[in-house]
Amino acid sequence: MTTLQLQNIVKRYKSQVVLDNLSLDVADGETLVLFGPSGAGKTVLLRLVAGVIEPDEGRVIIGGEDMTDVDAEHRGIGMAFQNFALFPHMSAFDNIASPLTATRSSKEAIVAGVGKVAKLLKIDHVLSHHPKALSNGQKQRTALARALVGSPPVLLLDDPLRNVDAKLRFEMRLELPRLLAAQGATVVYVTQDYKEAMALGDRIAVMAKGRIRQIGTPEDIYNAPADIEIARLFGDPTINLLDVTPKAAGAGIDVELSGVKVALPHLPASLAGRSLVIGIRPETLHFVEAGTPGAIPVEVEAETPLNEKTVTLVRVSGGREVLVSRPAGTPGPVAGTAHIAVDGATTFLFDKETGQRVAAAGQSAKTQGAAA
Repeated sequence: MTTLQLQNIVKRYKSQVVLDNLSLDVADGETLVLFGPSGAGKTVLLRLVAGVIEPDEGRVIIGGEDMTDVDAEHRGIGMAFQNFALFPHMSAFDNIASPLTATRSSKEAIVAGVGKVAKLLKIDHVLSHHPKALSNGQKQRTALARALVGSPPVLLLDDPLRNVDAKLRFEMRLELPRLLAAQGATVVYVTQDYKEAMALGDRIAVMAKGRIRQIGTPEDIYNAPADIEIARLFGDPTINLLDVTPKAAGAGIDVELSGVKVALPHLPASLAGRSLVIGIRPETLHFVEAGTPGAIPVEVEAETPLNEKTVTLVRVSGGREVLVSRPAGTPGPVAGTAHIAVDGATTFLFDKETGQRVAAAGQSAKTQGAAA
């Protein structure tokens, strides 16, 4: 069942189009992450779903009912913001209880509802405290509890972990999926952190300039990015991008890196001769011994240990830089000449002019654009 539907949404501010004919479905109980750079339209979209602002065109359907012209307080939506937005003169209990108070729930229902969600979020011991006496982590959990307490059919979370420390952010990435599953909420979650998007989303909608450029599972987005910009956004260290001109090789193609042919049998021979860009994830590259079939000669420039992994900067022919990532503690060269191997099946090809990923026959990136 689809809980939330956005149909051909357009939102303008004067001459600027902020949301451009955007359509989106979110299934019952699904967590959909809206991911993209600042200015993509993510928060505007959330506010539009909440009823804080109205679309210039299109419809907002919640639970099968057209809510486009329904006031925010009657949509039954929970929302948490990145700045917490707690009432400073109220205790944590009263902040959490405010949605139930607004709907004139009984005192017993309010006490039971607040107690349940506070215990779930492990803040039941600070319910009497005012926001100024709470840590950032407790403020963040209080804001989440307020959004959850009324068991809303749709929960909107606007980058709620942005203003908490790294340790709490990591912990909440682990806890939130369990919490949201226990609540049974349908969630739209906004973030600019790709790791957060990958950890929390059942699906991810990548936004830019008021449109959805790609939508799919975290695996879809990472393993089949629709274009170069999306490929760059997902991954740390960032994807390697090198200009290539493929040549036909039987039913497939191959490309040349530092004078060594790399076979791409999963892509059609019709791509031969085109100006393309090959994308290679750093973790799919491996150091190998000289003489290994397909070994590509490189010059090692620098090595950077990054806790769980080590990233090595190397240069291939023509001075082009390539990043190689390997698990921490794995041996590898630190200087001089070395060799790397590329598994052609794990690479991507992009059109050099449009930036769009070139898909194999019968394969396509899951994209959703102006009239999805």
